[in-house]
Amino acid sequence: MTEIVNKIKQSKLETVDLEKFAAGVTVHELDLKDFLFHEMILKEAEFREKMDAHNWEQYKDSYLTVYCSTDAIIPKWGYMLVVQHAKEHAIDILFGEKADALSQIFRQKLDLVNWEYYQDRFVLLKGCSKMDVPADVYMYATKKLLPHVGKLMYGEACSNVPVYRKKR
Repeated sequence: MTEIVNKIKQSKLETVDLEKFAAGVTVHELDLKDFLFHEMILKEAEFREKMDAHNWEQYKDSYLTVYCSTDAIIPKWGYMLVVQHAKEHAIDILFGEKADALSQIFRQKLDLVNWEYYQDRFVLLKGCSKMDVPADVYMYATKKLLPHVGKLMYGEACSNVPVYRKKR
């Protein structure tokens, strides 16, 4: 009987699973319309009262992203007040909807990677995952990898799309 050989494990292929950078990340959205008069007008005294009464503790150990789903005009100091209230609870306070925040979080985490580790290696950016990793995150990771890799691919080890190969 012939032994089954895992050729993928024997290859010099390095897999980067972008989904792992978001492991354990919880993002809460805060829609400022709920703090406005008729969901449209920021009245300073009422806005401050609602900010003070809000349960900021619910954002403990998670990310908070702030946006307004109505066409209300929110002065910049309104967003500043959110940061002032949430800073003791949230890991970070970001601007935009959840998808925007996830992209920002991915970028923050990708900036911490030592990309030189991938120097002249064959790298596969994993394509299939449980979460929908935004396209801009793949673009950002590609920009980080290109100066270093010998070859860059997308997908799975058994079925990938070549993206880049360093000229010899």
